[in-house]
Amino acid sequence: MPNKFFIVVMQVALMVTLASAEEPVAAKPVVNLDPQRAFGYLEDICKLGPRPSDSKGMTKQQELLDTHFTKLGAQVSWQEFDTPHPKNGGPVRMKNLIVSWHPQAKKRVLLCCHYDTRPFPDRDKLNPGGIFLGANDGASGVALYMEMAHSIPKLETTFGVDVVFFDGEEFIFQRDGGKYFLGSEYFSQQYRDRPPSHRYVCGVLVDMIGDKKLAIRREPNSLKYAPTVNRSLFETARKLGVTEFVPLPMKQEINDDHISLNEIARIPTVDLIDFDYPAWHTTKDTPSQCSGESLVKVGRVLLEWLQHVPEDIGR
Repeated sequence: MPNKFFIVVMQVALMVTLASAEEPVAAKPVVNLDPQRAFGYLEDICKLGPRPSDSKGMTKQQELLDTHFTKLGAQVSWQEFDTPHPKNGGPVRMKNLIVSWHPQAKKRVLLCCHYDTRPFPDRDKLNPGGIFLGANDGASGVALYMEMAHSIPKLETTFGVDVVFFDGEEFIFQRDGGKYFLGSEYFSQQYRDRPPSHRYVCGVLVDMIGDKKLAIRREPNSLKYAPTVNRSLFETARKLGVTEFVPLPMKQEINDDHISLNEIARIPTVDLIDFDYPAWHTTKDTPSQCSGESLVKVGRVLLEWLQHVPEDIGR
């Protein structure tokens, strides 16, 4: 006859076995961002050379992005318009790229960046007419969204997601003055004047988020126009332990693509930007100044945030 100790051991073993059988198999993580792959995308973009609006480099980039997002299952469309060249007045073809996930959803979140580069590194004291690659100021946002595209289709969210790449953010041929934010202004005007069947509940603009020494502070215009969106993003970063999101206001307001989105389209949009970047508008804005880890940290925050966007966040 088995003793009491043996019976107890067998009962415990049986309970453990049954409990294990009832436990669901752990799902694969939705967020699977790869810093090496993300940095590789940034390098690939920079290998195309300068990418000002309506240039050979820009055309190559557009082909690269069309192929990339289509292969990952997104719907890709273009928003085209002409603008006069600031030097000779001739027509320049601008093309905003719109990448849509779950295009049937009527309520959508807008993620965006600019993908053109400034024609010249005009703030480079030694070589203001040199080659400007725009690794951080241009390629970083593009590389981030290329990397996030591997995870966005798997997100559990009630919203559709549009990633928009704005052309003509800085089609400027002099150091100061000129017309900025052409692509975002056109996009915003079209959204206002020819309302689509969907509605953007809110938006996030990223700019210069690849810096090795990343520090994203609260941008004052974002706090003014989209305080709830701003607060939710920084709270998400805090919960994830992403300390590169610094919950302190920047010293200066930033005029960027988010201004048109807020003022014309009335889409409450936040600008995530690290403006403390010594290589800004110089020949030193190269991949060596950037980090795949920085890109992935921003991506982690955005992907987590997208899964918890409140229905009334834009009200």
